[in-house]
Amino acid sequence: DMDYADNRRDEMIQYAREKYGIDKVAQIGTFGTMAAKGAVRDVSRALGYPYTTGDRISKLIPMGSQGFAMTIDRALEEVPELATMYAKEPEVKEIIDLAKKIEGCARHISVHAAGVVISPDALTEHVPLQYDSKEGNKLITQYDMHGVGEDGVGLLKFDFLGIRNLSILADAVILVKQIEHVDVDIENIPLDDPKTFRMLARGETVGLFQLNGSGMTRFLKELKPSSIHDINAMVALYRPGPMEMIPTYIERKHNPHLVQYTDPRLKEILDQSYGVITYQDDVMLTAIHLAGYSWLEADKLRKAMGKKIPAEMEAQKAKLHDGFIKHGLDEKKAELLWKQIEPFAAYGFNKAHAASYGKVAYQTAYMKANYPAIYMSAVLSAESGDTEKVAEIIAECKRMKIPVLPPDINESFEGFTVVKNLPRTSSDPYEQEGQTRDAIRFGLTTIKNFGEGIGTAIIAERTRGGPFKSLLDFLHRIKDRNLNKKSLESLTKCGAMDLLGERGQMLENLDDLLKYNKESTDVHEQDSLFGLMADTSSVPTLRLREAPPAIMRDKLAWEKELLGLYVSGHPLDTYADKLGKRDMTIKELKETLKEGMMAVAYGVVEESKPILTKKGDKMLFVKIADTTGSIEAVVFPKILKDLEQHFMPDACIAIKGRLSARNGIPSIIIDKAKTL
Repeated sequence: DMDYADNRRDEMIQYAREKYGIDKVAQIGTFGTMAAKGAVRDVSRALGYPYTTGDRISKLIPMGSQGFAMTIDRALEEVPELATMYAKEPEVKEIIDLAKKIEGCARHISVHAAGVVISPDALTEHVPLQYDSKEGNKLITQYDMHGVGEDGVGLLKFDFLGIRNLSILADAVILVKQIEHVDVDIENIPLDDPKTFRMLARGETVGLFQLNGSGMTRFLKELKPSSIHDINAMVALYRPGPMEMIPTYIERKHNPHLVQYTDPRLKEILDQSYGVITYQDDVMLTAIHLAGYSWLEADKLRKAMGKKIPAEMEAQKAKLHDGFIKHGLDEKKAELLWKQIEPFAAYGFNKAHAASYGKVAYQTAYMKANYPAIYMSAVLSAESGDTEKVAEIIAECKRMKIPVLPPDINESFEGFTVVKNLPRTSSDPYEQEGQTRDAIRFGLTTIKNFGEGIGTAIIAERTRGGPFKSLLDFLHRIKDRNLNKKSLESLTKCGAMDLLGERGQMLENLDDLLKYNKESTDVHEQDSLFGLMADTSSVPTLRLREAPPAIMRDKLAWEKELLGLYVSGHPLDTYADKLGKRDMTIKELKETLKEGMMAVAYGVVEESKPILTKKGDKMLFVKIADTTGSIEAVVFPKILKDLEQHFMPDACIAIKGRLSARNGIPSIIIDKAKTL
């Protein structure tokens, strides 16, 4: 079981193929099955019902939780509304009855996220192979991991898992070397860095490995970790089952007199974790020292716990209980100790796994605490394909007082870049004028409708000839055929050309700018506009027509369109004085509120999708976003009649309603709305 930087995982698979033989290495296939929601949608579509019919039923089926898949039968038991529809609506009954028949059947074959098999001889001697339908040259097994491994044909199964945070760490180390000229030996950083632990105690966890998310962050703020062992323990305990011991761990850390052991022999095993069973190893050592297990028997106990087989766990419970009694525990203590062990039955971490993940978690925290702008730029580059994630990370950068700037042809590279020593101005919200600070700038490849080729050409020319001094200089020097109307318009609209001119005027003169670029490219053997010979008759001239300047609302709309989010500001900024300081952001609302609670949200209408109900009435699904994230809201027909005018695209609105998480995704059932 090995974890690699996700952007280098393919190199490791290729290495294995070259070392052991192309015919002996393949990725493992996995079968996607008909889950409850998907089965309902597929059956509804196959029977010719409108999309809204399958969608209405599917949305009433909750998501599975804590490792337990949701089934149609379970949904019928847990959701009264679904049961009523099933009983009263014939088409719903027909769809659900047929969906139950195909539920759990294989739907398609795909590639397992991590599994790789290495055989001592040709794989075709043991398993059938096929090419992956998405990548024609990738060999995969037609058996799943169980059929390939020890429960099947007995081949050696590896997990080559790609982890994004390892890529982020590697990129951050390289950037620190390039920008700060500091060599960070990431495997040997000090494990007692005060700045890192202070940051974790403040709950500043966005972008960290294993330590982010509202629940973990809340526990870290209470725990105030002071050693790598605290981080390892949190990584191990923060999962269903063991999680119930976190408050005890925190309480005992801050109040050592509360530490107690069911039996004195446990002190040697649990001393480092304040008497709290934390790892699989703790359970195994308890079985060995207090129940007389051999190492082999303790390992069988570990396997039984990992496989989550109830009958096997019952047998282990009886054996462990008898061992406790035989080796000196009374009935009460034996039962108490089993209750401490039982939560680990399905989700216990072994200590080596927790220590490995804990170290990487600490390394990410160390880099964020000591090189904040560089680390966050590496996180942004890694998440650049996920607009929602990027918005969350940019909000964290603003909280950290790290400006995030639009692309710039004189400063941007391909991905996100750190800009050093940016001077502060009197209007700068980031502390005092006269000082300098680091900022993060969008890269050229983050611009939509902007080809990678033209971005590379701009960077190469800037590296060769220095920064672009003027608009004419830029048009004369960039001779790439990919500088066309689409790419130049994208560059201009997103703000990358702001240093060379005003957006409104450049857009008005776009055709003339491209004509000048083409004509100046045809003037041969001239290094620059300033190196022309005495005869200048062949040099084209350019006079820009006057045009009204672009207004902020348009600039923000263009940034949203081309970068996926607002960078120079946010439409809600205009209404900052009207928004209550105590009101939650959308991110806080989604993480904090529970089903049925009243919620108030402010945001921009990003999408507004009308649908017709079975009765032919109009209702709306609306996507509303603020600076921290987005949430879906539902407007039912009765409410919509009075409120429809508020849900225009790009409108800034306030909504009030009940929070619903019935389908596993938070949404708001709107009662009231108003335009800001």
